[in-house]
Amino acid sequence: MTESSTKTPGTGAAHGVPPGHHFHARLFYLQDKDDLLARLRKIEGQVRGLQRMIEEGRYCVDILTQIAAIRAALNKVGLSVLESHTRGCVVGAIEEEAGDEAIAELMAVLSKFVK
Repeated sequence: MTESSTKTPGTGAAHGVPPGHHFHARLFYLQDKDDLLARLRKIEGQVRGLQRMIEEGRYCVDILTQIAAIRAALNKVGLSVLESHTRGCVVGAIEEEAGDEAIAELMAVLSKFVK
């Protein structure tokens, strides 16, 4: 398990997190690093396949189906990182009595994730 200081991007006073605030984070997603990287490589291959489909003038429905599969795979990676963040960074912040800030950051990132 690696520990580091992380900056909270995309957050600010409007979300209850001061700009440039750092949480002392335990990067739990690193425990699944190999799995995450393998998933991302597979997604990369799917995107290359999608590019070929467009270059070859494939049927629209086939292209849209491939796009849906890529989105689903990317969402799984995002959910895995989100779960690690919640179980690691957010729990750690709550234990260190910085829970309100961590929850505000979590809600800000969730609002971006579900768009």
